[in-house]
Amino acid sequence: MGSTRIKAISLTLLAAVLILGGFLVYITLTDYKPQEITTLTVNNNPQQVMKQGESFSVTTFNIGYAGLDKGQDFFMDGGTKSRSSSREQTKINLEAVASLMTVTDSDLFMLQEVDIDSSRSNGIDEVSYLSNKFADYSNVFATNYKVPWVPLPVLDPMGSVNSGLLTLSRFNSTSNIRYDLPGKETWPRQQFDLDRAFVESRFPVDNGKELILVNLHLSAFDQGGTIRKQQLEYLSAYIKKENDKGNYLILGGDWNHSLPGTAPDAFETTQDWPQWLQEFPEHFQQGFQWAVDAKVPSVRTLDVAYTEGVNFRAVIDGFLVSPNVSISGVQGHELSFEHSDHNPVTATFILQ
Repeated sequence: MGSTRIKAISLTLLAAVLILGGFLVYITLTDYKPQEITTLTVNNNPQQVMKQGESFSVTTFNIGYAGLDKGQDFFMDGGTKSRSSSREQTKINLEAVASLMTVTDSDLFMLQEVDIDSSRSNGIDEVSYLSNKFADYSNVFATNYKVPWVPLPVLDPMGSVNSGLLTLSRFNSTSNIRYDLPGKETWPRQQFDLDRAFVESRFPVDNGKELILVNLHLSAFDQGGTIRKQQLEYLSAYIKKENDKGNYLILGGDWNHSLPGTAPDAFETTQDWPQWLQEFPEHFQQGFQWAVDAKVPSVRTLDVAYTEGVNFRAVIDGFLVSPNVSISGVQGHELSFEHSDHNPVTATFILQ
């Protein structure tokens, strides 16, 4: 091998190292590092007050950034992709989400994985779209995933991501706060990962108490579930503090655990139990109740596109409520994962 060729190869390798090193420095310096507690701005807050003894409905839905319809897989779950097949398909998925929300006509919506101008959702501002569609609701948004560039998968990178939790409400809220959850991955993985959080919304009740509504999205792919354990410990302490005050609590969202009272083996599959899915701790919060629909799976595996009877399915979306909240009904919406890798869940509650 001639000296000229060796020099060329050496320069190429040096350039590659410098580019990679520069990228890692850039990602580290621009890493989103939220405070533990961040006060959020609520928009178009209605004046309707929540009343003791009157039923109201809540829907939780991880919309998968309108990019994980039934034809898609996801690289973090063993697949090869990160988004829907086109911008038009992303729009179709998002419109289907809004249509479901209109049909349920819930008083409160707790949405997860809602994007703002992200590559993986083809630059669509999903927060504005849904907030405008439901303009008579108040809306509050909290970021939990903000990365300038995710370089995977290699052939079609996920790219820039700005995503989070969106809560919509017909009721007047007096406070909305983002709580950063503990437990982080090691560098540099954390620089490309979500900063898990929950949104606390406080609603005054006509009996002088408050309803604390928590919109959450817990970790999924942490090795051995160690981060999820830290998150649940933090959440448990938070719940105890608010429950001791006599407030009403409704916690809902994507728990990324197989929830109590449900059994994944109830759903036909050719796949094994996925490594990332853990059972929820049996004695997490004594006296609290789960509002889940065990008959309708709320999530499917994403290593392959969806085929009924093939993909592993489970119930990981639902609500945990305090003893002073009655559960009137729970319905999982069987949408066959047509427009998201999750199915939404609606519950009706009465404050005692």
